[in-house]
Amino acid sequence: MTLLEDLQWRGLVADCTDLPALAARLAQGPVTLYCGFDPTGDSLHVGHLMGQLTLRRFQLSGHHVLPLAGGATGMIGDPSGKSAERNLLTPGQLAHNVACIKGQLSRLLDFETTTNPARLVDNAAWTIGVSYLDFLRDIGKHFSLNVMLAKDSVRSRMEGDHGISYTEFSYQLLQAFDFYHLRRSLGCELQIGGSDQWGNLTAGTDLIRKKLGVPAWGLTFPLITKSDGTKFGKTEGGAVWLDPQKTSPYRFYQFFINTEDSMVVEYLKKFTLLPRAEIEALEARHVANPGAREAHRALAREVTTLVHGATASSDAIRASEIMFGGGLDGINEALFQDVVGEIPTKVLERAKLEGPGTALTELLVHAGLCPSKGQARKDLEGGGISLNNTRVAEAARAVTSADLLFGKYLLLRKGKRTYAVLTVS
Repeated sequence: MTLLEDLQWRGLVADCTDLPALAARLAQGPVTLYCGFDPTGDSLHVGHLMGQLTLRRFQLSGHHVLPLAGGATGMIGDPSGKSAERNLLTPGQLAHNVACIKGQLSRLLDFETTTNPARLVDNAAWTIGVSYLDFLRDIGKHFSLNVMLAKDSVRSRMEGDHGISYTEFSYQLLQAFDFYHLRRSLGCELQIGGSDQWGNLTAGTDLIRKKLGVPAWGLTFPLITKSDGTKFGKTEGGAVWLDPQKTSPYRFYQFFINTEDSMVVEYLKKFTLLPRAEIEALEARHVANPGAREAHRALAREVTTLVHGATASSDAIRASEIMFGGGLDGINEALFQDVVGEIPTKVLERAKLEGPGTALTELLVHAGLCPSKGQARKDLEGGGISLNNTRVAEAARAVTSADLLFGKYLLLRKGKRTYAVLTVS
């Protein structure tokens, strides 16, 4: 199976300027391609994984990939998919964001291989020094205003309540200039991006054809949505970031393991590098027994390993096991705190655990797991209560400071999945 056939099987081809011609070119040998990432924030999010992983698939097939950090285009803001004008960043903010994103790009792409290493480029390097008059004369004259106004990203904004500024309207010229520069200087023949980038990609291929008279292609992958059509990568707590300081590996893992059953096979195809045979085997077992959640675990493990590394992925799996009643042996405090962040937490005075301590029934009521001490006793006698993931059946059990995890936490569980944490003050 060719690379393009694999991309099509995974559902990663939305549009292409000339798919048969691109397939013929790829059959001739390696190509150079790029995908841009604008530093509008100091971290990429899971929605950006499509571009990084598609570059990685090309790199693994022997092609030369150019991840692009938009140090110049990030100053403008891409109107694609946006209903309102972006806030412009200061040069200091932009420099900080570019530095952060460069580090994240290096996690999924191989910059060290001696055969076809990824090369990170920043469009500020060839854009900042170009004067406005030179840009209008050499680039702007090749664009028809009628064509620019017909682009979906522009038309939707013009028809909306907020309109579009000349600044964002000019974005497609800047992105086209990037493709033109990379085609001329580095022989870059292909640009990839999300389907909302189609207008920008075709602007680049048109500019290359007019100024250089050589072929170039644009290939888009579909934007990922949930089964209800809402935007992928958002939770109640906000975006799911690739920066572990913004979204911990544990929460990152939880995001993918909680994938809807109807979407898990699609996400395995799009977000992992697992081969087709393995994914199809997981799909068959998922259809036969979705309750086993084997496909979900494989998805969460693979994506977390790709983004955060094997150690962080193993830690996230270990933390996830705690939530299913696993033992706490070998768990470190940082990992436990990730778990605590997902569980209702209440403060408990340390004095209550001194001396003979406090009855567990009282703590269950304080934590909100039981409505009364009487119900707490019934739950204890019925074997439905655990302290620090160890089942407790004695209704008279007292809890002391010796039971604290890391000297400050008590982990309480009622039934299989209802947790609460008490933190001593």
